Amino acid sequence: MTACPTGIAHTYMAAEKLAQAADALGVGMKVETQGSIGAENVLSDNDVRDADAIIVAADKDVDLSRFTGKRVLKVGVAEGIRHPERLIERARTAPVHGASGPAAAGSSDPRDGAEGGDHGRGRDRDGKERSAAYKALMNGVSYMIPFVVVGGLLIAMSLALGGHATPEGYAIAEGSFWESVFKIGEIGFRLMVPILSGYIAYAIADRPALVPGMIGGWIANTGALYGSEAGAGFIGAIVTGFLAGYLVLWIKKVKVPGFAQPIMPIIVIPIVATSALGLFFIHVIGKPIAWVFEHLTGWLSGMTGTSAILLGAVLGLMIAFDMGGPVNKTAFLFGAGLIASGNQTVMGMCAAAIPVMPLGQGLATLIRRSLYSERERETGMAALFMGFFGISEGAIPFAAARPAQVIPANMLGGAVAGALAGLAGVQDAVPHGGPIVAVLGAVEGVPMFFLAIVAGTAVTALTTNALIGLKERGAEAVGGTDVRIPAQAGGQADARGTEGATVPAQALAGAPVGGTRTGGTSAEGDPTRGTRAAGGAAEAAGADTEGPGACSGTAIGTGTGAGTGTAEAADAGSDSGAGAGPDSGALSDHLTARTVKVGLEATDKDSAIREMAAMLATTGRVTDVEGLVRAALAREDQGTTGLGEEIAVPHAKTDAVTAPVVGFARSPEGVEWGSPDGTKARLIFMITVPEAAAGDEHLRILSLLSRKLMDAEFCGRLLTAPDEPAVLRVLADIA
Repeated sequence: MTACPTGIAHTYMAAEKLAQAADALGVGMKVETQGSIGAENVLSDNDVRDADAIIVAADKDVDLSRFTGKRVLKVGVAEGIRHPERLIERARTAPVHGASGPAAAGSSDPRDGAEGGDHGRGRDRDGKERSAAYKALMNGVSYMIPFVVVGGLLIAMSLALGGHATPEGYAIAEGSFWESVFKIGEIGFRLMVPILSGYIAYAIADRPALVPGMIGGWIANTGALYGSEAGAGFIGAIVTGFLAGYLVLWIKKVKVPGFAQPIMPIIVIPIVATSALGLFFIHVIGKPIAWVFEHLTGWLSGMTGTSAILLGAVLGLMIAFDMGGPVNKTAFLFGAGLIASGNQTVMGMCAAAIPVMPLGQGLATLIRRSLYSERERETGMAALFMGFFGISEGAIPFAAARPAQVIPANMLGGAVAGALAGLAGVQDAVPHGGPIVAVLGAVEGVPMFFLAIVAGTAVTALTTNALIGLKERGAEAVGGTDVRIPAQAGGQADARGTEGATVPAQALAGAPVGGTRTGGTSAEGDPTRGTRAAGGAAEAAGADTEGPGACSGTAIGTGTGAGTGTAEAADAGSDSGAGAGPDSGALSDHLTARTVKVGLEATDKDSAIREMAAMLATTGRVTDVEGLVRAALAREDQGTTGLGEEIAVPHAKTDAVTAPVVGFARSPEGVEWGSPDGTKARLIFMITVPEAAAGDEHLRILSLLSRKLMDAEFCGRLLTAPDEPAVLRVLADIA
């Protein structure tokens, strides 16, 4: 099976390489690909039954239940490209996948770490490997984001259209239509914390960990269960997610009789892990949280007679720290409680700090768009909207994905806003925050209130981007000559190996597994020197997330029943999966004589992109050349699209074009593109599609290119073609 986090290039590169290696070794093989355009050449039950072994090359979690009882080798997708012959040999003696062992969950086998390439890890945008913990965290964030956005926007909409300020807070008329909308939004917010926890656990230990993770997250967010006025919020969810995941992994290692194995993942493990985690949180972790809440309130009470600037800064720090957690709730309830006694200035400080986090993170995605994935930028727009209505949870996806950079930036901005509001004596008559309370007349000292919010927002945005930039520059300095393969923010769960008892096998099958993208970044394995690379960077930014457990497969076997799918069959499947009809000219639909150039004049990457963008503009499909250039360069900022072996595939999704268009240029001397093998790019394909067509069409073009660029003879013909018509004849082979 072959697939990769974005399911575009590496999926097909690995399939091609495995098929070629199987032919060379005289081994029967069928390769299932699980790309973003759908599953192709799918392994049937008979294929699996007759296979000698299964090769799973994956950079995310995958449900291996259909391979129970078979030898399963689990590696990163890059290994399918780099060492296909080695994988076939290793698969013959791979551990047997069993329902109760770690293999059932696709857990990583440390023994494969040395050879596994991306085994158990993803890559950041510079090609640096991500840890399994990071990928688990990003898996949780990716599933949490829709709940944050939907819940937040419904609450904001109901407050805007049906709410009014009261002494008890911002209220909606009881029994009204907008109260129903508000309650639906509240459900989204209540679910986001257990969803975050559950899918962190899922990424670590697969489906048996999902229930313990979700219930643990619900407990963490329900302070009443452990005597706290506020739950532990998203920070508590991260804790319970990791606890649940690793607890389930530990339970899986317990040896049980054969008759009990079928019920372990669906009954025994979830019940034991859920009970243990829930009781541990309520009676062990929950008590300190309640203690912190109680003592913080007392500490704040002792500060009321001190400097207003200092108190405002402290309240701003607390409001921004955990956004709905115990520290945030302590500050908010402290300010709200003083309103009744006639002291509205403390709530004024809190009200100024409350919107800073979502507004700051939203602004950050606008200031330096290249630092964020498309989905993060979309989440940023929603965060701006939520910030206006004082919904601080809009910043949680950013804080959960990059806590070391976002939380300090949030706290600094919150402190600035709170201190300025305290300095100016801003007052808020209702226990709510954000610009909306000033618009509705609940704030006294409106100009300074808005100044405090603007200052805090700017500080948060600039600090966030600075810290993220510092981290990435540091990674580049440490990484040296590491491979630079792009990743989507919000990478996904780790690719995990397989372990279990070794018993005689009946058949062999091989498989890399598909992945997903979120508010966060996923990555692929890197092709290295000596491998015809077509994927890494060509995995277009913007492929949406696949569901949990998505997988793809390759069946290899020496038995007579083994499937023998070919590259040609997979190619055909690629077209059909993309929806290409009989009249489709495939790549030739978008590449013409106007967009081919055999003598690229540019000598550096930026100039090459500009030259090719100008060439694409001759088709009439480019409405904004500079916009196209910016989009392509922004994609390069996420990670080089230089693939090695003298190939580069710059690409972009942008409304600067009205229809998909592809260009090809050949550089006589080569252009430095930051390729992983150090070679200069001589064969350069530029692909651009409008946002509305960025789905199947974008993926189809990339998958077609990926397969063909694995063919050294094809690339050689491109290098030696004497003129543009000759190049077009060579490219006509891509269909």
